[in-house]
Amino acid sequence: MAVPKKRTSMSKKRIRRNFWKKKGYWSAIKALSLAKSISTGYSKSFFYPTNNK
Repeated sequence: MAVPKKRTSMSKKRIRRNFWKKKGYWSAIKALSLAKSISTGYSKSFFYPTNNK
């Protein structure tokens, strides 16, 4: 027979949520950094075509 799970404590829930939020924060920082390097033309890790004829 199915038994209900125990309730997760607030502190554990808060820790997990903060990890999740921090992961998004660092992804945004990296994306902004990549966008800046592409816009200035100094990107070494991202290939994009240029229209120089």
